[in-house]
Amino acid sequence: MNQIKNISRSRAQESSAAIERLYITMRHLFNRGFYKPMGVSGDTLREALLALRPEIYGSIAEEKVELNGLLYVIERLPVGIEECRYINLTSDEGYSNSHFKAIVPPKRRRNCYRIDEEQMNVEITRGRSDIYDILTHLTFIFIESHKIKNRVLIDDDGQVSRDWLKLEQAALQSKKLPLIEREKAISHAANVLGRTFAEVSAIYDDFSTASTPDRFLDIVYWLGKIAIEEVVDNNKRTITFSPILRERLGHHIHGEIWATNIKDTLDKNDLLTRPIHIISANMHSVMNSIFATNVLKTKFKDKSDFYIYEELSRSGAHDVRSKVEDVALKHGMIFLPDASGTNIDVQIFDTAKIDWTKSSFPKAKIGKEAPVLIVMDYAFGEQAFETIDELLKPYKKENNTIFLNVESVSIMGKAGILQGGKGDIMIPNAHINEGTADNYPFDNELTTKMFEGNDIPVFAGPMISVLGTSLQNKDLLKFFHESTWGAIGLEMEGAYYQKAIQSASKIRKSINPNVKVRYAYYASDNPLETGSTLASGGLGTTGVKPTYLITIKILEQIFNVK
Repeated sequence: MNQIKNISRSRAQESSAAIERLYITMRHLFNRGFYKPMGVSGDTLREALLALRPEIYGSIAEEKVELNGLLYVIERLPVGIEECRYINLTSDEGYSNSHFKAIVPPKRRRNCYRIDEEQMNVEITRGRSDIYDILTHLTFIFIESHKIKNRVLIDDDGQVSRDWLKLEQAALQSKKLPLIEREKAISHAANVLGRTFAEVSAIYDDFSTASTPDRFLDIVYWLGKIAIEEVVDNNKRTITFSPILRERLGHHIHGEIWATNIKDTLDKNDLLTRPIHIISANMHSVMNSIFATNVLKTKFKDKSDFYIYEELSRSGAHDVRSKVEDVALKHGMIFLPDASGTNIDVQIFDTAKIDWTKSSFPKAKIGKEAPVLIVMDYAFGEQAFETIDELLKPYKKENNTIFLNVESVSIMGKAGILQGGKGDIMIPNAHINEGTADNYPFDNELTTKMFEGNDIPVFAGPMISVLGTSLQNKDLLKFFHESTWGAIGLEMEGAYYQKAIQSASKIRKSINPNVKVRYAYYASDNPLETGSTLASGGLGTTGVKPTYLITIKILEQIFNVK
């Protein structure tokens, strides 16, 4: 038993060292300005990722190509990036005002621009976490591309296998493949990928888009083609970092613009000196929790509140969502779509304009100075510090410095859970910043007791703020969970939020030193369970109840509802 524990601890230590190497190497390459991922300069990144073997990347260290991990990554990278030999990471440098059309990945809010056949520009406006995220994803797909190359390249002169020639023929077809031709192509692709016909068939349609139904073949073909050319023609892929990005990173340029826009809006609407409650959540749960059940009660007679929230969450529910939004905009809500480059939209709620008898909180007690809610969409990793740090700074108007009356900051989001399953709730009492000595204990205004009786398991304890969800494996997470750390989950922003809050309240004294904080997360995945990682698919409607339950508990405290 002790031997097993020692092996597990040793593996966790190796994983921790691999993450540290990845972190240091990425910063070094960024400062250098460019590197070739599959060349000598990319060796350390590849070796560290293969040593780590992150759970989300599945069989990255095996000869067969990892399919679920590939889907997860492709959904977070711009369409067409697999065709590009040159990838340029830039700041916001004016491409939005050009003829180039922005390409936004389905699962990551970042603007990308296809410059020509060989080059893709990716805008980085959300800080270092965005760079870590995209570099690890690119390293993964390049490793997978060389697995394809190893299976199809017969010799170093460029001679390729019959399966590859047939796959190429199918991938270069401009029309949708008929069923027979498609299944022939899948058969050849399965041989190229080291996977079974059934495995490829099962995931094939998940890669499809409306305009490219056979996109899976395109991705496999282009990944393999460029990998072959890297070996045969020595024409290496290159990742560059623009001089402007290197100059601007870490200077809070986008966060400052974002925060100033919010404060200007508060000032214009005479809300700047009112009690303020900041909520990091999404752009629907606060609005729906206040207004939806009353607006939609005739449409959904005798249905529960959570049934209504589920209906609002469905992809085709545009009409009912717009009804709720229209009412909210007439009763104190101001919507601020992002214009700063942070990709974080904001809603401001003036609670003095809410008719509480027509809301879900008829017993709300808001006092004479009705509070103002600032609801911000999710930040990404280190961006959480940049945005909240700037938002909590005083507002400077002419020669006046106005301190914001921030009474609470509430953070609600998705996280990986280390005990329990998808849809469960986590209530942290500390955030442990992975890879540093920064630990942030705090008094959470939310407790497990508040969530009892709702048929959702609730866990309390410390949570790990990780450098990236794609940089974790079971050994490391087991260590955090089973050792004296006793971690219950992992996410990417908590430590950065708390760092900003503590800096503003305890050191800079720009907000109330006794500001209340609330943190609660619902589980999007359990990376310790095979088949339950983020790569296994989304939550679907499983996340609706915990999302709204957490939102309602936050609002009950702000509105003094017993």
